[in-house]
Amino acid sequence: QVQLKESGGGLVQAGGSLRLSCAASGRTFSDYCVAWFRQVPGKERELIAAISWGGGNTDYADSVKGRFIISRDNNKNTVDLQLNSLKPDDTATYYCATDRFRWPPSQFDAWGQGIQVTVSP
Repeated sequence: QVQLKESGGGLVQAGGSLRLSCAASGRTFSDYCVAWFRQVPGKERELIAAISWGGGNTDYADSVKGRFIISRDNNKNTVDLQLNSLKPDDTATYYCATDRFRWPPSQFDAWGQGIQVTVSP
């Protein structure tokens, strides 16, 4: 099973940018589709972006489309999420997760521990 770890979160002002990274170890990363989720306390986890095994397909939730960009480098075993034009409503804990067999990903077999993104007004 692959192990995942997120990095790059933090505090940013509205309108700013952050770049999150999901680093994988344990298995061949190109065997997995990868998704980014976010969660606010008291709300359901929201799938916001996904990328296919080789990176040829991407998908975004309407809430982030046009502002966030997902990309991957299978040589480095990383999937990045570029967060642009951030809003206070983007404040959440962000998670990456993998689905080995499905596109779009829907059944997730590994999760990172999550990383906090806070957007101030």
